[in-house]
Amino acid sequence: MDPVRLCVLVSGSGTILEATIEAGLDVTLVVSDRPCRGLDVAREAGITALLVDREKFGGFTTSFDREAYTVELTRLLLEDRIDLVAMAGFGTIVTGTFHLAFPGRVLNTHPSLLPAFKGWHAVAATLAAGVRESGCTVHVATEELDDGPILAQRRVDVFANDDETTLHERIKTLERSLYPEVIARVMASMAVGKEPASVAGTMEES
Repeated sequence: MDPVRLCVLVSGSGTILEATIEAGLDVTLVVSDRPCRGLDVAREAGITALLVDREKFGGFTTSFDREAYTVELTRLLLEDRIDLVAMAGFGTIVTGTFHLAFPGRVLNTHPSLLPAFKGWHAVAATLAAGVRESGCTVHVATEELDDGPILAQRRVDVFANDDETTLHERIKTLERSLYPEVIARVMASMAVGKEPASVAGTMEES
């Protein structure tokens, strides 16, 4: 069977991408929705890096054409015969068109213990709720934001003197460890003909 072709979607510094590369995973393609360091990380590692810039589709205004953007992103990944997609801080919500093209084959990492604290401000919401622990969740992404089968979670204590920056940095440290491990397990599962969700139920503590 041919190797699983992995695409990592980035929008920022590319630290999760760096961790994925350092873990020895074979990344076929990296795509960003804006100019960012993540693209440089990919190119320095000899990985094909593409910019599908939101600016060409309305940028970050109310006129952003989300469906047209999604169609273009989907076309490029299908053209490159991508099997598995890992969102790594990707800042654009895609439409159902993308998930129809890659059913159950899109992974995401989120800075909370889902299903608690979904959405863009999960760390702030965690602190506001006064809970004693947080962490990160790797899951199969669906059209519903921060939903889909949970593949693994790792926990971290919330300290009384934490602010959003300190807590988020500890969570990101966990993500850079856990996410590549889960991606590797999913790729191994897919290589023998199983679906990504077949690795669900792996709870990891830290």
